[in-house]
Amino acid sequence: MRKTMVDVPAADGTADAYLVVPDGGPHPGVLLFPDAFGLRRRIEEMAERIAGAGYAVLAPNLLYRGGKQPEIDMTALADATKREELFGRIMPLIQALDTDTITRDAEKYLDFLTAQEGVADGPVAITGYCMGGTNALRVISALPGRVNAAASFHGGHLVTDAPDSPHLRLGGITGEVYFGHADKDHAMTAEQIKVLEAALDEAGVTYRSELYEGADHGYTMSDTAAYNEAAEQRHWENLFALLERVNN
Repeated sequence: MRKTMVDVPAADGTADAYLVVPDGGPHPGVLLFPDAFGLRRRIEEMAERIAGAGYAVLAPNLLYRGGKQPEIDMTALADATKREELFGRIMPLIQALDTDTITRDAEKYLDFLTAQEGVADGPVAITGYCMGGTNALRVISALPGRVNAAASFHGGHLVTDAPDSPHLRLGGITGEVYFGHADKDHAMTAEQIKVLEAALDEAGVTYRSELYEGADHGYTMSDTAAYNEAAEQRHWENLFALLERVNN
């Protein structure tokens, strides 16, 4: 298995990314969109687990416009002051990542991934976490010919009052979408989930939307206080089932 950090020519510069390609191939491609804390050992572990099931995985630094992914001391996030300082740096970058911007970036990520040795031609799936889940939904909506599936786990702000809200742009989706919502999520309430599901139904999207009872926002991330082992395992089962459905 080939595991390496790579530089991806993106829409507005160079995005650092983690690439994992199994031996042999060609293998179906998967983009892994990280949470707000970005590339780190936990994201690498997740990419490697997906690759172990026979997929070529690219996990890009979605916030590359702010520079290469810095080392983040995840244990320090328990300190409210340090957590506030971190979000003060990254929130402007997150907020600037609108539909047009992430779509332009995703086209470059897809070009790079599918050009790699051992990676199959054709559509790619995306799995995203927290803000990565939000952007996964945006990309499958905008690039239906290139993305055949998207999974959003504890994705936040999928329904907002903004004209760019992801739930208002679902009509282009031709692939399958999965949502694993956190039960206790300030960024995606029960009412917002209902609005999202109604919009998906109206758009005729093939989807599954499930509530992970007792799980907090960020439940898949074993390096955070939100981690929930049972919810993480459920996420893997549903992610691999989705990937198998769209690749067989």
